[in-house]
Amino acid sequence: MELSDFNIIPATEEYIGYAQQICDEMAESAKARGTGIARRSPEYVANKMREGKAVIAIRKSDKAWAGFCYIETWSHGDFVANSGLVVNPEFRKVGLARAIKKRIFDLSREKYPKAKIFGLTTGLAVMKINSDLGYEPVTYSELTQDEDFWKGCQSCVNYDILTMKQRKNCLCTAMLWDPVAKEKEIRERIEMKAKAKERLKRITKKSSLLKKIEARLWRSTKKMVTAFIARHPKTV
Repeated sequence: MELSDFNIIPATEEYIGYAQQICDEMAESAKARGTGIARRSPEYVANKMREGKAVIAIRKSDKAWAGFCYIETWSHGDFVANSGLVVNPEFRKVGLARAIKKRIFDLSREKYPKAKIFGLTTGLAVMKINSDLGYEPVTYSELTQDEDFWKGCQSCVNYDILTMKQRKNCLCTAMLWDPVAKEKEIRERIEMKAKAKERLKRITKKSSLLKKIEARLWRSTKKMVTAFIARHPKTV
């Protein structure tokens, strides 16, 4: 089984029939990890599909669902979270989680180009995927302060830790992709490349000039030696 055996696409109303299976697997996956996630109902997941705010992985051969992830927006669209990432146990270890995360990230950028994309996770694999996408670890204070987002943590087994620490930290690692910071980073890279190109141009020009001087000196020396030999043939 390979990644090419699956279609990873924006979910539509066509896939609403998988909503219950997806929610059941989300709950089972959280239980197996010993951590909690904000519980979502099949109706909630189905609505995400209707809104075009989800990505689903479907096996090409029989249309079996293989994975899922959805978009949530907070603080009037200033923040976006890619939530509920789940892979059907039958289809794990073929790279679906990474492929789904990349597709939902691209969909988030398409729909909310100015939003900061963030995530909270205890999973090392998800952290690695986020890091590869350009997310940076941040403090909780840099995330949305929308109360509805934090209410979603109430179903997590670690919620008491979060409240005890006044939402400053918990067992989850916060990661953020900031479009403004990334745009600045890209500009700086372009500027660095331009400066490096200019330095190389100057070095090449200097090198070319040195070669010309060297060639002139060689020709001049050659003429002097030739003239000397012509005047003093017996000394050679």
